[in-house]
Parts: sequence; C-alpha cells; structure tokens
Amino acid sequence: MLSRSALRAVSNTRAFSSSASRQTKVAVLGAGGGIGQPLSLLLKLNPQVTSLSLYDIRGAPGVAADVSHVDTNSEVHGYPADQLDQALEGVKVVVIPAGVPRKPGMTRDDLFNTNASIVRDLASAVGRVAPDAHILVISNPVNSTVPIVAATLEKAGVFDPKRVFGVTTLDVVRASRFVGGIAEADPAEVAVPVVGGHSGPTIVPLLSQTPQGKGITGEVYDKLVHRIQFGGDEVVKAKDGAGSATLSMAYAGAKFTGALLRALNGEKGVTVPTFVKSPLYADQGIDFFSSLVELGPNGVEKIHPVGELSAEEQKLLDACLPELKKNIEKGKAFVA
Repeated sequence: MLSRSALRAVSNTRAFSSSASRQTKVAVLGAGGGIGQPLSLLLKLNPQVTSLSLYDIRGAPGVAADVSHVDTNSEVHGYPADQLDQALEGVKVVVIPAGVPRKPGMTRDDLFNTNASIVRDLASAVGRVAPDAHILVISNPVNSTVPIVAATLEKAGVFDPKRVFGVTTLDVVRASRFVGGIAEADPAEVAVPVVGGHSGPTIVPLLSQTPQGKGITGEVYDKLVHRIQFGGDEVVKAKDGAGSATLSMAYAGAKFTGALLRALNGEKGVTVPTFVKSPLYADQGIDFFSSLVELGPNGVEKIHPVGELSAEEQKLLDACLPELKKNIEKGKAFVA
C-alpha cells in the first residue's frame, strides 16, 4: 500500500499553484466544445500558463476572444480548422478534449468510430509539429484513444511513453466527492486512488486505501462503486440528451493539467492516477493502465503498483482487466 503522504498528493493537486518557477504554453485541441470551453477558461486562470492556443474545427477564435478578456497574464490565441500546425508551434502541453460527446444510451465504445479518427489525426499533427509536447487525452473512449495516440506517435518515430497521459481524473474527483458525502468529510481531504481504465467496469476505486472509505461496506459500498463507475450516465440522463459530463470533466482536465505543470516546473511529490503506458499488467497483454503515477520534469517519473487490495477490490480488478485489454487492442488495431 502507498504511504499516506502519496495518497494525500492525489487531493493536493486541487489548487492551482501560484508560485511557478517558469511558465508554459498550452494548447487545447477541441476548444470550441462542451468540455473545451470551460477547460480553456480554467486554464486561463492557471498562473503557470503563459500562453493558450485554442484550436477547433469551428468556434475557437471566438472562444479565444472571450477567454482573452479574463484578467490574468496569459495570452490567448484562437485558431480555425486550417491552422492546426500554427496552434501547436512551441507548445509544451497539449490537452485533447476534441470529439463527439456521449448521448443517452451510448457507451464510450459507441463513440469510437468518430473519435478515433479525430484523435489519430490530432496526434499525427502533434508528432509532426511538437514532438516533445506532453499529450493529455480526454477524448473518449480513453481506454482506446490513448493507445491510438501512442501507436500514431510510434509510427512517426516520436513516441515517448513518459509524455502521453489518459486523463482519468474525473473518476478520482467523483470518488472523493461521493465518499466525502457518505463519510460526512470534506472531499478535499478524501484521496481515493482509482486504478484500471476510464469506463464502467474498468474503473476500480480503491476505497480500502483511504481512511474515509475503508469502513464503507455492504449495499452502501456496492452502490458507491457503481456510482463512481457509471457517474457519467447519471449526468447524461439528468441533461436529458442535451449533453454529457462537460463541466466536471473540464474541471478534472484542468486539475490534471495543473498537476503536470507543477511537476514539469520542478515541484516534487506530485502523484496522481493517470492512464499511461505501464508495466504493471503488461505480462497479461495490458500495456496501458491507470494507477498512481509520480510526475516529474520529464512527465512520468514513477509508476506505483496498485498496492494491497480488499477481496471486493480484487474482484473489481479481475473484471476490469479483460475488458481493458479488449479496449486497448481495439485502439491499436485502428492504427495498425
């Protein structure tokens, strides 16, 4: 099991740091969408962001003009569909929320055919224009789109496993919020490691590894795990077909981006769950996995094992792995 300080680091990434040793140019690809717009606003508030490049096939210049009026130091530039290369010039961190959102009745796999092509083409452009950039993938299904990005960069000869991340932070945010509600605790003080992947049964919250969660059992436990795994369905249903979890995802994306920027700028001990190229279950043909990852100046610094699991968590992990393997293989096959 990880130390309490490592677990606390998950929740300590909530606040944006105001003491940046250096600043960074960040691009949002898909800035005109339901996630991209609030994400761009939140990144404008981050003092470690020097410059924001906002790109989309439609609407990005307007979003940039709007966000640029916010009274923080960073510069904001918007780029239309035919200026993707310009949007990526000099960028250190690329965040990709581009794609179509989930609608009622859709699974993340239903999104695959459309979003896979979008993510592949964007990754190809990053590999060509900004091969040293860190790529943060939000576009669903993350279990498949991250392998698509990795395979696309591999084909271009520029894949660095330390610099490609699947953003699973929304699962962590939900777990902290839902456990806090049950335990009557401040969610900011609740650090729940969430491992596996980023869809339904591949999401494995390790409640036994946090003080507020280890006492939750029985029916309450089962309902809590289901809510963490399928929280997105709750939002899609509540929005009555008008959208998915865009605002909470934008918050989670900004939170993970902020954590990475702090680590890139030299802060020590930044440890968060994220879906990366991982050795943990590679012997089972699962070479991407989300677990607690220590971030550093070059991206991935150290990948932590899942630690000691309860019997219930082991069952969840056993159900996760074969599903996750299928998702990863689907992504790789798309680029092959």
